[in-house]
Amino acid sequence: MPSRIEPTLAYAQQQDREDELKGFRSRFYFPRDESKVRPDGQTAAGGFGGEVIYFCGNSLGLQPREAEDYIRQELVDWREMAIDGYWRARNPWMTYPAVLRAPLARIVGALEEEITVMNALTVNLHLLLLSFYRPTAGRYKVLVEAGAFPSDQYAIETQTRWHGYDPAQAIVEIGPRPGERLIREEDILEAIAVHGDSLALVLLGGLNYYTGELFDLAAITTAAHKAGALAGFDLAHAVGNVLLRLHDWDVDFAVWCSYKYLNGGPGAAGGAFLHERFIRDITLPRMGGWWGNDESSRFNMQKGFIPKPTAEGWSMSTAQVFNMVCLKASLAIFDEAGFSRLLAKTRRLTGYLYTLLESLLGGGSRPFEIITPADPERRGAQLSLYFGDRAKGLQQQLADEGVIVDFRGPGVIRVSPAPLYNSFEDVYRFYHILKEL
Repeated sequence: MPSRIEPTLAYAQQQDREDELKGFRSRFYFPRDESKVRPDGQTAAGGFGGEVIYFCGNSLGLQPREAEDYIRQELVDWREMAIDGYWRARNPWMTYPAVLRAPLARIVGALEEEITVMNALTVNLHLLLLSFYRPTAGRYKVLVEAGAFPSDQYAIETQTRWHGYDPAQAIVEIGPRPGERLIREEDILEAIAVHGDSLALVLLGGLNYYTGELFDLAAITTAAHKAGALAGFDLAHAVGNVLLRLHDWDVDFAVWCSYKYLNGGPGAAGGAFLHERFIRDITLPRMGGWWGNDESSRFNMQKGFIPKPTAEGWSMSTAQVFNMVCLKASLAIFDEAGFSRLLAKTRRLTGYLYTLLESLLGGGSRPFEIITPADPERRGAQLSLYFGDRAKGLQQQLADEGVIVDFRGPGVIRVSPAPLYNSFEDVYRFYHILKEL
């Protein structure tokens, strides 16, 4: 992108013409609002045919057009093969999750055997905490980010109570300094060192859902290990959005959902990462299920759980084919686009949005604050705009203009241009509408 960014429609359209990933936009369905169609065929937001500007992929990704064909194939195989579909379907159900592991491994920077697809995020978090939060009289504390997503807060609270600890004593929260909105990484590292002797686990959101701040997972993991603790991460807002190298960074475990940037659809099966040093330790405590049992003896129907020596040793139940099929369709598009190219476009697209929004903050009037870090290394696609008491009403005003963003209290509107299907013109149109409002 040229160094001089212009706040014009012509500039945005030129960037789109030069975008090597522009063709992937047509591979997704956009919501429509027919009430906004004008006689000239444009919407109130300036789009065509009632198509809205969708900047909410951080909450729910759009539907891949191919997803319907993927679902139809499984319906046909179920109809025509019934039980034989487990072995004879075009995509045999017995091994269905296996086809998802390789593309996910490329996205999160892992070995294929370190990945499993199962359940939903919070279920997976609880299951992995049963393996990795093993408090002792000396080590029982869990370090978390203050204001973490509620699911993480509830999981840690109830896990510490389950083990007989008072959450107020067992949970160490790290928040922004007074007057600041972001958590300083030096404060996280210092807290790990201070509580090191009693710290059992560091569990953070890889990318904070509220501020959009991306943490240095490698540095945090190294500090946790130096202190004698384990490091785990909730990657709900990071997976499919930012660069991850979980294996190389020596992360112990991670969990994520698949319905945000991965476009797996509502209720899509979640995923988990376990470092290879754990997956081959069949003595490591976990909750067993027959799908996690070693395949060579799975159908012997005998007592004695023998876990698979991979991350799938934590899987418990039969593969949820219809909760995985849309994710399969989306991951095929990720592989076709190339994740490194998507990351590069995120940097350009979100950088363009950041620059345009900054131009609205000049002079004496500052109607909002961009609380997401300005440094592209410390963010992904999401920018969080703090409007205070105006935020909820402004979200509705934007929706009335055909722009879909989301609100998170207190006072934030989250805007997330996803590189697979959003364009520079989307960004410009949003900026123009926001400027008018």
